[in-house]
Amino acid sequence: MLDANIKQQLKAYMEKLQQPIELVAAYDDSDKSQELRELLEELEPMSEKISLRTEESSDVRRPSFAINRVGSDMGVRFAGIPMGHEFTSLVLALLQVGGHPSKASQDVIEQIQQLDGDFEFETYFSLSCQNCPDVVQALNLMSVLNPGVRHTAIDGALFQDEVEKREIMSVPSVYLNGEPWGQGRMTLEEIVSRLDTKSDEKEAEKINQKDTFEVLVIGGGPAGAAAAIYAARKGISTGIAAERFGGQVVDTMGIENLISVPYTEGPKLVTAMEQHVKEYDVDIMNMQMAEKLIPATKRGMPHEIRLANGASLKARTVVLSTGARWRPLGVPGEVEYRNKGVAYCPHCDGPLFKGKHVAVIGGGNSGVEAAIDLANIVGHVTLIEFGAEMRADDVLQKKLRSLNNVDIITSGQTTEVVGENGRVSGLKYTDRNTGENHHVTLEGVFVQIGLVPNTEWLKGDIELSQHGEIIVNDRNETSIPGVFAAGDVTTVPYKQIVISMGEGSKAALSAFDFLIRNSVD
Repeated sequence: MLDANIKQQLKAYMEKLQQPIELVAAYDDSDKSQELRELLEELEPMSEKISLRTEESSDVRRPSFAINRVGSDMGVRFAGIPMGHEFTSLVLALLQVGGHPSKASQDVIEQIQQLDGDFEFETYFSLSCQNCPDVVQALNLMSVLNPGVRHTAIDGALFQDEVEKREIMSVPSVYLNGEPWGQGRMTLEEIVSRLDTKSDEKEAEKINQKDTFEVLVIGGGPAGAAAAIYAARKGISTGIAAERFGGQVVDTMGIENLISVPYTEGPKLVTAMEQHVKEYDVDIMNMQMAEKLIPATKRGMPHEIRLANGASLKARTVVLSTGARWRPLGVPGEVEYRNKGVAYCPHCDGPLFKGKHVAVIGGGNSGVEAAIDLANIVGHVTLIEFGAEMRADDVLQKKLRSLNNVDIITSGQTTEVVGENGRVSGLKYTDRNTGENHHVTLEGVFVQIGLVPNTEWLKGDIELSQHGEIIVNDRNETSIPGVFAAGDVTTVPYKQIVISMGEGSKAALSAFDFLIRNSVD
């Protein structure tokens, strides 16, 4: 099941176990149960603190296994085989149930321990989902720290009956005490904040007590991370406030055009960026959504950023790097059937559509890559491109056309997503050449038509382009002195990670130059 190198690495990790743990397995007669048996039998001898036994109860999913701390009711459960992106979740669960301390901040740990109530969580994941491990690992840790929290991570592709019954069409999908609770990537802090009703009030109070920053970065994507690093390296007080660190990169799978890094994946890059930022004296404020920019009344004086939780931050210079989000289709049925067949992440949600007919809307690189990936999972893919030709790179188009379960429609304008019984059943489109209307019967629609800048909160306060992007010059200056902008949120062409990093660095250097030329008397 595991190769020699992984076994050697795992054995080294298992030396960190401080308390004995028990693997309790529930098998059936399936091939997957045999795979799980092989995995657990390879794990058991890696430490004298690990024991293995078979679950006798009939009330558990099969195949599944629990990781329990011996002599306590603490533990976590995996329904399925946590390989792929979830292998790290397995390793962390073994370590944390075994007493190895987590890297979560002490404030968050105490917040988890103080939660009062019974919280029975179930998370449906897919092994190809890069966002699922964040949720699985967060809830696993919470179940280790608080006896009132219990968590089962469930491979949706393996337990299709449950997925169908609960009409789950997007992962990660989280249930709390049997009811839908959340979908999509969530950090540990976000989950705890939702459970702790007073968390916003506590955080706002802490933020309001902060001193004025010399550079405040709004947004935690590649541009924001680069800006924070470059500013902090100048030895000036630097803060970064972000709704979620990493931004759109978190939802990106394969990255092959970051110079000097032949291949990486979005979550790995985000982790590396955050670790790099933390090497400097940067005040990182996560889960903070900016709502209002109040420009300084005098050049060189502090600007104010009001946050959604009621708090305010002040800074002599500001770097806006709030990035962009997936552009919606804007047609009837899209909102109604979101996460009920309408999806935006093929890597995350593709396995839930195994053997089914889906559509991909968009013929750029993202759309064609999505169609290629989905063609290996689903029964059939229909790609619909608005223009007369696809815009993707030739190598991608050639690969797509070689697949025998893909139809390509160009000059197609999607007009409606239709559904039955609360889920997608098809879509309608118009042939822009002939004006004819068509209906395609399918069960999933993956939208891949570009990005929208996150600038609604800035309208009326700063100069924006007709597309809503922040207008900047070659020094990343905006229409407000002392306010700079970088990344996908700006008018700079070519929305690429490497370009955003460069623009963020440039914006921080421009902010530093502004500070030394506009000293406060």
